[in-house]
Amino acid sequence: MMDPRNRVVRVRRFGGPDEMEVVDAPMPTAGPSEVRVRVLASGLEYTDVTIRRHLYPQTMHLRPPFVLGYDVVGEIDQLGDGVRGFQLGDRVADMTVVGSNAAYRTLRADDLTRVPPGVDAAEAAALTLSWTTAYQLLHRTARVQRGQRVLVQGAAGAVGQALLTLGRMAGLQLWGTARGEHTGLVRELGARPIDYQREDFTRVLPGGFDVVFDGIGEDGYRRSFAALRRGGLVCAYGYTAMVQPQRRLFTMSLWMSRLYLWRLLLGWLPGGKRIHLYSINLMRARHPAWFREDLERLFGLLAAGTIRPRVAERISFDGVTQAHRRLEAGSLEGKLVLCPDLG
Repeated sequence: MMDPRNRVVRVRRFGGPDEMEVVDAPMPTAGPSEVRVRVLASGLEYTDVTIRRHLYPQTMHLRPPFVLGYDVVGEIDQLGDGVRGFQLGDRVADMTVVGSNAAYRTLRADDLTRVPPGVDAAEAAALTLSWTTAYQLLHRTARVQRGQRVLVQGAAGAVGQALLTLGRMAGLQLWGTARGEHTGLVRELGARPIDYQREDFTRVLPGGFDVVFDGIGEDGYRRSFAALRRGGLVCAYGYTAMVQPQRRLFTMSLWMSRLYLWRLLLGWLPGGKRIHLYSINLMRARHPAWFREDLERLFGLLAAGTIRPRVAERISFDGVTQAHRRLEAGSLEGKLVLCPDLG
């Protein structure tokens, strides 16, 4: 039998998709309290684009070369000293931010969430970041109530689709902004579509929305704020409108600092409107048990067939660069997932 071989997707310098490379790497070894996994699936996220372009504040300390890969589903093939409760062959998941677009990697045993038997690895990987984000936005941050009127910005994206699906299950009245070609998908997911290129979403609902979920960040979330009713809430969780090739990390950091200042000032404005800036990593740091609980709940729904994340395509190592170009183009209706076992 041939020795296992490790390959990784590495950023050699900050910039566009061509600044990535797939290279052979040393085989990692599980240290104390760690496991090594053979990676079955790892998401290719739009967040990876911001990391690659050095526009993601949470990875600003990294310097190339480093390995991309925000989440991972893998099969344990090595146990480090002191690991209890896991055995070889167990399937597990984790959110790692970087390092998981690989054939093998090590993980802290305390951070792992079990993946139920029979669950598709690519679909499980599609849940780990996007659907956990959506679940926590709905139930940990906004604490939505049945019947509330909710607007999802970027409804055709990975988090947007999850918000619509889980929001429908929670009994919400849903609207979703998307490009014209994606309005059918938004309608299929149970929301009224809003073609943002033709319609002014701030005028769609007289009286305003109870909650707006915004991962776009256009105009500093001001238009989402304008779409709220008195006492409504904007949950801001992304800023894809700001991710441009010429943008620099200093500019992004200055923009975000102004946003936090604006958030403080909002408390003095009439109408009682509020904004909450959500970060899944900050939420996990503050409430580590919540991440595992929420992901386990989502895996249970997946195993039962209650939810089904859309996997646009399973990508081999050879297709990663083109996959990143597709991520930047923004025309996907599902998740791209790296599956190292593909030829």
